[in-house]
Amino acid sequence: MAVDIGSLVQRFWARMNENDWAAAAEVFSENFVFTWPQSSERILSRADFAAINTCYPANGRWSFTIDRFVVSATTAVTEVHVTDGTIHATAITFFESDGNGLSRITEYWPDPFPAPAWRSAWVEVAGTGS
Repeated sequence: MAVDIGSLVQRFWARMNENDWAAAAEVFSENFVFTWPQSSERILSRADFAAINTCYPANGRWSFTIDRFVVSATTAVTEVHVTDGTIHATAITFFESDGNGLSRITEYWPDPFPAPAWRSAWVEVAGTGS
């Protein structure tokens, strides 16, 4: 029986919020691919996913808050606020399912930047970019 992608993604982020990296990877399909396009990196094993997150330099426990969640039959997208108490970032993550688990994950980490002065006549600065 196929597993609901929305439930898989919610389980993934809940386990990430618990800082249980190995448990988060349990929702991956056997042959999943996790890609960070901005750095041209791919993660191809659950153990490597857990190790990267375990070894990532942090100033405290990581917290993940889903700000936006869009889901269809086989695809989901989340916008998540990520913080360790010092670092504040946004992750935009695209999830695909093969019916057995999360099979393809593509994640972008956009860095905030100041609004260019030349656009000031046509825009309103909306917030801090976090």
